[in-house]
Amino acid sequence: MAKNGGGKKTNGQNGCDERDFLCRIRDAFGVFARKTSTILGSAWAFVVAILIIVVWAMTGPAFGYSDTWQLIINTGTTIVTFLMVFLIQNTQNRDAKAVHLKLDELIRALGPARNKLVDLEKLSDDDLKSLELEFEKLRKKAEGAKEEVEELTETAVKAKAR
Repeated sequence: MAKNGGGKKTNGQNGCDERDFLCRIRDAFGVFARKTSTILGSAWAFVVAILIIVVWAMTGPAFGYSDTWQLIINTGTTIVTFLMVFLIQNTQNRDAKAVHLKLDELIRALGPARNKLVDLEKLSDDDLKSLELEFEKLRKKAEGAKEEVEELTETAVKAKAR
């Protein structure tokens, strides 16, 4: 624990005030989202979902395929879908941030790498497009150099064979 400028104790991981209710909710949701996405992304969760649909379909004749019977599955799937959107988005945001931080670290660690590529995701679409074109030119140049080296090597091998 460290003290911030206002003298309040903060959690070193996220800078939140220990008493900050919203920080605790955010942290708890992050843990919940990670665990839930792990469980719901498993094969067993898929099997359970299939079983629920099979049971629902088998109860159709007992309920006369009524509107209420259909409403049950529609409501259930709508609620699950609505909640899963938030869980998936949270998980993807965390994963993307982790990947960006790892890539930023690699860029910083490489001496000749351009540090302007750190935080690339914050560039405008036009800036990203121009950077993409720049890398395309570099790739073509590298391919040309590779072909040139291969030709020189082939010529040297033939000359040595004579």
